[in-house]
Amino acid sequence: MATGYAELLRARHAVRLLTGTLIGRLPNATAALAIVLFTRAEGGSYTLAGALSAVYGLSNAVGQPLLGRAVDLWGQPRVMLPAALLSGLGMAVFALAGIEPLPVACAATAVAGLFTPPLEGGLRALWPSVLKHPDRVHAAYALDAVAQEVMFTLGPLAVTLLVAVWNEAAALLVINALGVLGALSVVVSPPSRRWRSEPREAHWLGALRSGGLLALLGAFFFVGLALGTIAVAAVAYADGHGDELISSYLLSALGAGALVGGLAYGARTWAGEPEPRLRALVAALAAGYLPLALVPGPAAMTFLAGIAGLFLAPALACAFVVVDRHAPVGTVTEAFSWLVTSFGVGAAAGTAVVGPVIEWGDAPAGFLVAGAGGLAALLVLLVTRRVLAAPAPAPGAVARVESDRNGSAEAGFKTGHQA
Repeated sequence: MATGYAELLRARHAVRLLTGTLIGRLPNATAALAIVLFTRAEGGSYTLAGALSAVYGLSNAVGQPLLGRAVDLWGQPRVMLPAALLSGLGMAVFALAGIEPLPVACAATAVAGLFTPPLEGGLRALWPSVLKHPDRVHAAYALDAVAQEVMFTLGPLAVTLLVAVWNEAAALLVINALGVLGALSVVVSPPSRRWRSEPREAHWLGALRSGGLLALLGAFFFVGLALGTIAVAAVAYADGHGDELISSYLLSALGAGALVGGLAYGARTWAGEPEPRLRALVAALAAGYLPLALVPGPAAMTFLAGIAGLFLAPALACAFVVVDRHAPVGTVTEAFSWLVTSFGVGAAAGTAVVGPVIEWGDAPAGFLVAGAGGLAALLVLLVTRRVLAAPAPAPGAVARVESDRNGSAEAGFKTGHQA
């Protein structure tokens, strides 16, 4: 396992792109916590803190696919660096001006969310030109999914440490400055500067004209919903046991399970088409969520949370491959950005829906909603299996490039046009 990943990371530019993307995404990964902490430190209510976080999240959901489409049209550096600067500027205004006047705070968080650069989709568009072989690219997708779990675990910890050392405003400023530096590291790299999307057909729907992509977005909306409900239900479970730390144990176990599952998934080569494999992985994901509704004691519950997380990163990694296969020509960055948006909107919907459910039926009811979300995701994939049938080979889809004129057996792999 370690040998395969080491070989992947030895590829030229791979470590730089992965590291730069993760650092560049720190502001997005920590925004919800950082905004709440800063608002509370400024004397704002939890209601105001939640509202400002929602403004950021909704703006981000709108901005990701729009910026992704812009990247496909004009390239990564021309879009991502200005976007990163505007996003960082918006959060800096928020940190320096505070929550009064409120319209300025709302506008600043909206700008920060709207212009968050689509680094996640951009990295997945770059992997084929960097790694050259489909097996390595699929392993990179798995490593990418695992790295997300690490980032969403360590990011909030970094915010907490910065608050302890300085203050909440400094945490916002430092995290967003790091985000700009991470984006800069990516967009000035040779692969990012060379990358160009395939010429695209003019269509106002862009990537959304693909039925297969729409089916995938519908499924992962419900996966996001399941995760959003688990986060809230874990807090309710901890409250019921009189120890708020229990929620962190459960969520850490969920992340650790995803880490193990993603590493194992990416360490081997998978035969066959990815669409049936994705259905199997989402079925396993749903099966892992359902036992959480049994709410046993904390030790057993932590174990169940670890099991529930095992198939999350593999499902995401497989979904990345399916997105690549179904994205219309010239829309790969936009398509990946839509997946990010669908997942994020689902998580936000889950946190909104599960609150009243928990008030009615406590933590078990909340975890049942998570299980229902997993089943709904599976149902979408089953109902749309014909739409998600393996697409015919086409430019912009996952494809092997055969040997060159000299007869070398080297295989290539491309998504979009690699200049």
